Amino acid sequence: MPIAITIHILAAVIWVGGMFFAYMVLRPAALDLAPPQRLSLWSRTFARFFPWVWVAVVLLLLSGYWMILFAFNGFANVGLYIHIMQAIGILMMLIFLHVFFAPYRRLNRALAAADFETAANALNQIRILIAINLILGLITILVGTAGAYFA
Repeated sequence: MPIAITIHILAAVIWVGGMFFAYMVLRPAALDLAPPQRLSLWSRTFARFFPWVWVAVVLLLLSGYWMILFAFNGFANVGLYIHIMQAIGILMMLIFLHVFFAPYRRLNRALAAADFETAANALNQIRILIAINLILGLITILVGTAGAYFA
């Protein structure tokens, strides 16, 4: 259990922390750039961050279900907060999959075609979805860390 929970927490920190950094630090700093440079910066940033998110998603699923199945002996033996954490986590993963396979691809295709208006629209959609996922991620962290104390 100590290894699984450590992996679980590190994966969550990497994913949610990356979104926090992108939204709260990089986004305001990038506003000073001209649109072509700003859009290119975001594309390159996502190209480096999204592989980490893929790893985090896999590790969160593996470590979470390992703990539920082997440390707690199944879903019937975990608290409601674990079920809530799982539901929000799956929603976050679905949002990430949408971001990765839809607006992120549109962003890169539009940049390759120098269509900065379409790229900006795709980036705006990504921004909104990352804001939603960041809020969900912070809620999930609160539920996961404090949930047992409210049971």
